[in-house]
Amino acid sequence: MKQRILTIALAGFGLAVASPLWAAEKVELTTRVSGVVDVVLVKLGQRVKKGAVLLRLDRTILQARLDEAAAEHSRAQADEADAKRDLERAQELFDRTVSSTTELDAAALRYARAQAALSTARARRVIAQKNVNDAELKAPFDGVVSAVPGGPGTVVAADCQPKSLVILEPGRP
Repeated sequence: MKQRILTIALAGFGLAVASPLWAAEKVELTTRVSGVVDVVLVKLGQRVKKGAVLLRLDRTILQARLDEAAAEHSRAQADEADAKRDLERAQELFDRTVSSTTELDAAALRYARAQAALSTARARRVIAQKNVNDAELKAPFDGVVSAVPGGPGTVVAADCQPKSLVILEPGRP
């Protein structure tokens, strides 16, 4: 990164203020998730605004993982509700001295395990949704596209040293 000095002349006052402006000459961008580039939405020299979608990965596998996580979450919710009902029944029977402490403890343990499974499923669903969202590479700042080394079909392996897909320069006024 280079440090640049930005000088602003205040019109009419004849004053100049110097302040440091940290800016990288070029920023190499890639996705956080692995996949195959499906479509590139920018061209060399194009100006982009912060948040603009630059390219998208094929989402087929990521969407399938999200669907799988959503199904797992639904199943875990049903299991947790069932375990809660069993615990309430076991507590009622225990209170009426019809069942033993062992049966109540077993129901409480099953409910605790169901709650843990539900929390795990919820977390997996959140991660899967984040991965689907991260299949879109978005501009982190206003800038100009200075290179597009990643075209459709480019394989991105996010776990290793991922290939740069878009190189962006800070926009010049």
